[in-house]
Amino acid sequence: MPSARPIVRSSPSNRLDGIDLLRGLAIFFVLLNHINIRLLGADVPYTDYLPAQLVHFLVWNGQLGVQIFFAVSGFLITSITLRRWGSLPQVRLGNFYRLRFARIAPLLFLLLAVLCALHFAHLHHFVVSAKTGGLGRALLAVLTFHVNVLEAHRGYLPANWDILWSLSVEEMFYLFFPIACRVFGRRGLLFVGILLGFVALGPFGRTVFTHGNGIWEEYSYLGGMEGIALGCLTALIVARVRFNRFALWILTAGGGVVVAASLVFSWQAYRGWLGRTGLNMTILGAGTCMFIAATAQTQWRSPRLLAPLLLLGQYSYEVYLTHMFVVFAFFDLFVAAGKPMRLVPALFLLGILGSGALGALVARFYSEPMNQFLRSRSTSDPAQLAGVPAESSVPKR
Repeated sequence: MPSARPIVRSSPSNRLDGIDLLRGLAIFFVLLNHINIRLLGADVPYTDYLPAQLVHFLVWNGQLGVQIFFAVSGFLITSITLRRWGSLPQVRLGNFYRLRFARIAPLLFLLLAVLCALHFAHLHHFVVSAKTGGLGRALLAVLTFHVNVLEAHRGYLPANWDILWSLSVEEMFYLFFPIACRVFGRRGLLFVGILLGFVALGPFGRTVFTHGNGIWEEYSYLGGMEGIALGCLTALIVARVRFNRFALWILTAGGGVVVAASLVFSWQAYRGWLGRTGLNMTILGAGTCMFIAATAQTQWRSPRLLAPLLLLGQYSYEVYLTHMFVVFAFFDLFVAAGKPMRLVPALFLLGILGSGALGALVARFYSEPMNQFLRSRSTSDPAQLAGVPAESSVPKR
């Protein structure tokens, strides 16, 4: 299976609406969650007059958005690898790492430079305390992909640093992904077995292996790598199997129902047996991959009504890395105005719109030009860059 060539063809714009919709949905819930946390931290009881089910659905599903992003990322990187090199065993390690660097590093390094400057300026929200190891320790954790480990041992970093935990999980997986492709790619069943192993260990990574550490329950490597592995397996299946019309309908409807139910009833699942066993995230990941498989193979086109979510999805990496600046800016204005309850809806709306606008600007004028520049210098074969959508990274809760 890993040596199969992908059946799915890229659209002229090299975008898949199903993928962008899922990424937009994920970043939407992340934004709502982070604004909600700021409000509750400032003792703004805006949820008192809202139905509890609605509150849990809208503002407490950021972590589920992460699981969606992990699955999307696994699908994309595997599909892109197949399309670029023809088969997984033929992946070129140097080019793989350079292309990942081109996508991730420019904006990440710029973000770190800004955060360091704000730390030295002693600005509120941006100072890394000695309790969590200080600025140098935080930088080391980001650059060596273990922000999640640092926070599990020392506590949460400032919000702009904290969001980078998910990047640690993803990049740790992809540090070894091309090596596994080269070593095990020709042994198809063994490679699939490794991915299935990550899926099987995922629920334990969120429960048994956490030893009661609440941060590690959400931030563990195994808990996140499960979703990435599910996405990788989905890409391998889509590359090999052409689903018939009925199967595509089942995948679309079934995946949509599973994702919707996981989000709407997330609190019940978390408090119940599914949450205690860690299977709530597994089910969400599986439903996400069902929807990915169907929409990718059919080149599904989203209705115009969902265009705002698609735009959020297209710039999801940039929105994710920069959105806390917007959230803090509008939140501080809200506090300065006396925290009036009537402005809470405006805070959410401006936070979402502002974050989307900033992410789009950063993508257009910085990260994408840098990405293309570095990619053009990373390979001598321009054909490897043609028809390949850009990789995505992931947000957190």
